[in-house]
Amino acid sequence: MPTTGSASTSDLKAYADRIRACRFCRDLPAPAQLPQEPRPVLRVSTTARLVLAGQAPGTRVNATGIPYNDPSGDRLRAWMNVSRESFYDESRIAIVPMGFCFPGLNAQKADLPPRRECRQLWHDQLFDLMPQVTCIIAIGRYAQDYHFARVGHSLPKGATLADIVSDWKSHARLTPRIIALPHPSWRNNAWITRNPWFEGEVLPLLRTEIAKVMA
Repeated sequence: MPTTGSASTSDLKAYADRIRACRFCRDLPAPAQLPQEPRPVLRVSTTARLVLAGQAPGTRVNATGIPYNDPSGDRLRAWMNVSRESFYDESRIAIVPMGFCFPGLNAQKADLPPRRECRQLWHDQLFDLMPQVTCIIAIGRYAQDYHFARVGHSLPKGATLADIVSDWKSHARLTPRIIALPHPSWRNNAWITRNPWFEGEVLPLLRTEIAKVMA
């Protein structure tokens, strides 16, 4: 469960600097090691009440160090109804993926899952240092499994993405508030078309909650 209390900006900065300096996966023996030089990506502060919790950086983010700086990010900002300037204001919005580094590609040239080492090494204490967070946008199943379990609401193993995202009414009682989303990739167009309730019910909820948190 999340802890309550306060954390200093210096404590959080020192911890984030340790994450950015992490080379744990690079130094593992082959074949478990990270396939490229680590470049941990996160944006945190002691004032951000909203957290975007996604999967892991892709190739473009790994190259630039800027999360969601792509068409998926444009779509996410449209879903949230926030400007690019507000989106990258880390005093208001934190960005904490489940894997801080690009995990590499599989044989089909698709991104590998987030490295589990990030969650095991860093995530619990990182969120303990941000007790001011009131809303978490959990994008994709890895983020959803972690964040719902952390507030004592573990997801059923057999639950589909549609099951989780559509259960927003029961999630409203959680603290911090968790809103589950699919990844904003255009690859999910078919899922969005099959589930019209997402745009009709979840996006208005998302925008209302974000406007409240950002006010």
